[in-house]
Amino acid sequence: MKLAIVLFNLGGPDCPEAIEPFLFNLFNDKAIIGAPQPIRWMLARYISSKRAPIAAEIYSHLGGKSPLLKLTQNQADALTASISKEMGESVEVQSFISMRYWHPMSDDCAQKVKEFNPDHIVLLPLYPQFSTTTSESSLKDWEQAAKKAKITAKTTSICCYPTNNGFASAITDLLLQQIEEASHIGKPRVLFSAHGLPKKIVERGDPYQWQVEQSALAVVEKLNMPNLDWWVSYQSRVGPLEWIGPDTEDEISRAGREKVPLIVVPIAFVSEHSETLVELDIEYKELAQKQGVPAYFRTPAVGTHPFFIDGLRDLVISHISNKCDVKPEGGVRLCPQKYGRCICKG
Repeated sequence: MKLAIVLFNLGGPDCPEAIEPFLFNLFNDKAIIGAPQPIRWMLARYISSKRAPIAAEIYSHLGGKSPLLKLTQNQADALTASISKEMGESVEVQSFISMRYWHPMSDDCAQKVKEFNPDHIVLLPLYPQFSTTTSESSLKDWEQAAKKAKITAKTTSICCYPTNNGFASAITDLLLQQIEEASHIGKPRVLFSAHGLPKKIVERGDPYQWQVEQSALAVVEKLNMPNLDWWVSYQSRVGPLEWIGPDTEDEISRAGREKVPLIVVPIAFVSEHSETLVELDIEYKELAQKQGVPAYFRTPAVGTHPFFIDGLRDLVISHISNKCDVKPEGGVRLCPQKYGRCICKG
């Protein structure tokens, strides 16, 4: 059997000149700005031109480009190797990358998958927690690209895996090291930080916030530390809309007032990129110092941690015999019914 795995991620500019068009693609996505065309196009053009200088300053700390593609390729290679080792000669597996807002995008990826001519395609968003703004947007974009490329192979989609054992175990393993270090200074507070969303998106039935909280809880249960001081917060708030909270910046300030060491854990990011390497490591670290936080630690993203890669491997293998076109980990719907925007059919 020939198995194709398509890994979805946000993407990022690969040079300074790509920053503004990357932002335009982001804001021109209906899942991000729901206005009809051509209004959305005009808004995207305006916002991307205004935000480009700010983003350029952010990416200047990263050499003018995002590291996300290289890091995602590392994950793809590790996943391919793990599946090949587990399944042996019974399957020929190849992993492909489809970025949402910058190259390689769905159309290019679909052509490569078409050339591979697989018997089965497993779609795997590198977003453990489902959101209409991330996983669903990527899956819809792929569906259009696959149709255009006339791909007919059986295709199944993993919509979410917020409590995946490998994912939670990888975070726990990384976090334990920092808890031990921080404990020499005082009892630390663990702050699970995820990218925020406008509150109205969650109120419309998006399960993202609920799933983020489930991910944090899964890690806390694995830590098994009585009286652990832990919280969930949300970062990267922009624009005038009300966003879900509490805000990570506010929680950093609170830690300063209460004089507790702080460990920030990127609970919704599986790779390092601007929100971790700049926002968490530079901007929020400076804020922590100004607010008097005794010590500031940041847990690395799971990246190619063996526990995480093995968790993804098990997800993919479970989908080879899957009869549903979309399902969460375990095949059972995870989200409470009030989150009607969840697309899983478990």
